Amino acid sequence: MNPDREIALPPVALWRINAMRFLFLLMALVMGSVVWTQLLFESTDWPVMRGLAKSMLAALALLSLLGVRYPMQMLPLMLYEIAWKTVWLTLIALRAWLTGHWTADIESLFVDCIGIVIAFFIVPWRYVWACYFARPMEPLRRVG
Repeated sequence: MNPDREIALPPVALWRINAMRFLFLLMALVMGSVVWTQLLFESTDWPVMRGLAKSMLAALALLSLLGVRYPMQMLPLMLYEIAWKTVWLTLIALRAWLTGHWTADIESLFVDCIGIVIAFFIVPWRYVWACYFARPMEPLRRVG
């Protein structure tokens, strides 16, 4: 296969693009308002890891604003959100539930994370496959 040849990406329905915009807006407004309020007014005595996690979520909320304008370009951000929440839901929450170690903290985060299931139906998976898996890798060095 010629590495210079681009693979045509499948079209993405406008409703999916607009639904992704809506999800990015929710991430920016809902998560952003909660996390930024916590960072600005409650963070003085937090353990380092909590401050780190909240800072990362705040940055995610800010970058989500770009997703409202450019949903297809910011698709990797949505994939990251899907990935970390799915990992947490399956490896932490599900395991806690199955072993009887469910706590109020886990339940609270579960409620925050379970909505990501909606994104599984909105993300254009054929586009993701074509763009990130089927396309040739970018060259490691320039030839010539």
